[in-house]
Amino acid sequence: MVSKDYNFHAKCMSSKQEKQFLDSLARKIALQRKSKGLSQERLAELADVDRVALANIETGRRRPTVTTLYRLARGMKIHVRDFF
Repeated sequence: MVSKDYNFHAKCMSSKQEKQFLDSLARKIALQRKSKGLSQERLAELADVDRVALANIETGRRRPTVTTLYRLARGMKIHVRDFF
């Protein structure tokens, strides 16, 4: 069940705001990876995520699932909240 609060915020986010949010998330994932000295290939291996999928996430061409965000965070030994 989705909370009413979530529905309120989801409905209030315009497509422009959503794009800005996803672009920001993509940049933060790439910055975290680089700050850890990891290549996309190595992080993909550590996180059990396809390297092409990771590249697409980092460039904003693909939206990461919650599971993928968790795997990426685990692979970098950080918390998911560090992406936000």
